[in-house]
Amino acid sequence: MSGSTLCFVESPVQLLNVLEWAHLDGGRATIVVLSPTDPMTRGQLRRVAELARGEGHTVRWEEARGGASAPFQTIGGLAGPLRAADRVVIGDPFSRYVQLLLTITRARDLVVVDDGTATMEFVSQLAGGQRLVRWHRRGGRPGARDIAFGPVAAAARRRLTPLPGGGRTVSLFTSMPVEGVPDGVTVLSNAYAWTRERFGPPRLTRGADLVGTSLVETGVVDLDRYLVAVRELAAAHGATRYFAHRRESSDKLHRLAGETGLEVVRPDLPLELIARRGPIGRTILSFPSTVVHTLPIALAGTGVKVAVCEIDPAWLRDGVSDHAQGFLAGIAGSARGVRTV
Repeated sequence: MSGSTLCFVESPVQLLNVLEWAHLDGGRATIVVLSPTDPMTRGQLRRVAELARGEGHTVRWEEARGGASAPFQTIGGLAGPLRAADRVVIGDPFSRYVQLLLTITRARDLVVVDDGTATMEFVSQLAGGQRLVRWHRRGGRPGARDIAFGPVAAAARRRLTPLPGGGRTVSLFTSMPVEGVPDGVTVLSNAYAWTRERFGPPRLTRGADLVGTSLVETGVVDLDRYLVAVRELAAAHGATRYFAHRRESSDKLHRLAGETGLEVVRPDLPLELIARRGPIGRTILSFPSTVVHTLPIALAGTGVKVAVCEIDPAWLRDGVSDHAQGFLAGIAGSARGVRTV
């Protein structure tokens, strides 16, 4: 890893994938955590940050959302390191925070690490020269804030476009099945080598585990229909535990436990690490999400089988776009080594 490397992450998965990228690339980096306010996310971030420090990386924790003045203080404090960095690594190109920071940096080497399945959407939009919009928001009209932020978002997208002759290199470090990668963008495969070397193999239990999703919280799936689907899926496959997504609400999880009889587990680390440490079920059931792509890689050779339950269109809330439906179907259909239930 040559020169100074500055990484920006906002979620535990992004931070884990920075560790995976650094393990492949070698050397040390300064990792800036743009901390969210959600307690579960903050807790997982702190745990993964401990692992990062143990690997010799410098972790800089920023209370980036700690009040009205926090963004100005954060960006002001990062302007110097951004201009000095030779390489910038980001985990969420859709983040307005990150997009603003990209307009400041002079780095000629940019790396995008996985932010889960959103990576697939990012590649598609970058290749098509489209504005960067999260998948579940596409198909709707831009709001006033979107319009006001438009010039910054457009500048960030240009910054993420390679320049010929080595003027700027852009690489993508991913475990996702990406297609239509723009010319000049280098794709590096994330094989979860660091995770597999540091953790496991896990002890396997006889039952199945079910992985939760935040599709209810993002307004895509109806709550009542989701709970029915979870109950039926657990009964059909003998699942006993439900690994909650970090953004699932406490009220929803309380109701889910009462109506399904599942033991709700709030993981303190990304599921790839939880599964590698074990104990974990011989079968892991999941709705369309990042883990149907990452867990088969992280758990390769352990005997664990991953299965995906497709989203029935009848579960979707009114107003959900056709694009969102197609994106969810694409996540399930493109997962390698995963069966559909």
